[in-house]
Amino acid sequence: MKFGIYFLPTIFTLGNLGLGFYSLLCTLAYRFSAASWTVLAAVALDALDGQVARLTKSNSRFGVEFDSFADLVSFGLAPAVLMYQLVLHNYGRLGFIVALFFIFAGILRLARFNLKSLNNEDMIYFTGLPIPAAAGILVSLVILYEMMENEITAKTIPLVMNNVPFIFKVIPLIMFLLSLLMISRFRYTKFRKFKLLRPKSYRSLPLIIGVLLLIYVYPQNMIFIIFLGYLLSGLADYLFRLYSLRRRGNYSKR
Repeated sequence: MKFGIYFLPTIFTLGNLGLGFYSLLCTLAYRFSAASWTVLAAVALDALDGQVARLTKSNSRFGVEFDSFADLVSFGLAPAVLMYQLVLHNYGRLGFIVALFFIFAGILRLARFNLKSLNNEDMIYFTGLPIPAAAGILVSLVILYEMMENEITAKTIPLVMNNVPFIFKVIPLIMFLLSLLMISRFRYTKFRKFKLLRPKSYRSLPLIIGVLLLIYVYPQNMIFIIFLGYLLSGLADYLFRLYSLRRRGNYSKR
């Protein structure tokens, strides 16, 4: 019974790893949209394996290490190869360096997380942009690009779609910035801290319903917006803390 409980989150991690490998195969077959959706499915499984481990109290050192190896494939290698095949190969050596740096930053991000876990540090927030979020931004952009290129008829947000061509012109810069954010000291909230089922969350019920409706009407656009919003939340947190420190400093001098 104990072995079964510990194996349960591993099943989700295996699914994450399998989806990452399948995404690589789709990229090599030039099925970029399928490769992107597969990575998003891996993001969902990656979130679930942690939740299952906490619910069953089956956290283990093996699980942490195995999860990181799976994340490296699904959110490091798969998005980097995808972006290289789709865009970065046009930039020659620079494109190769950008893709490699993204993978390297992802490895450092995962290693830092594992080290904190090994030291039993109480991680109330993520340090640096989580690698699934970095991958989510890239693959959601690919989905929007494929929609535009294939002229897929679907409800879209013009403000987002009109900027997709420009975004793809600066993909090397975007991937470089994502890599820096992964290895940065910016703080990012853990999703489980939101605790939407708590009684006080009913005050935000209209906002939750509004977001769900937008996802239903504009699914592809909202996936990108949600990942982008999470990325910007770390920057906003840093600016707010910096402002608070300066305000305290000015107040103490009075």
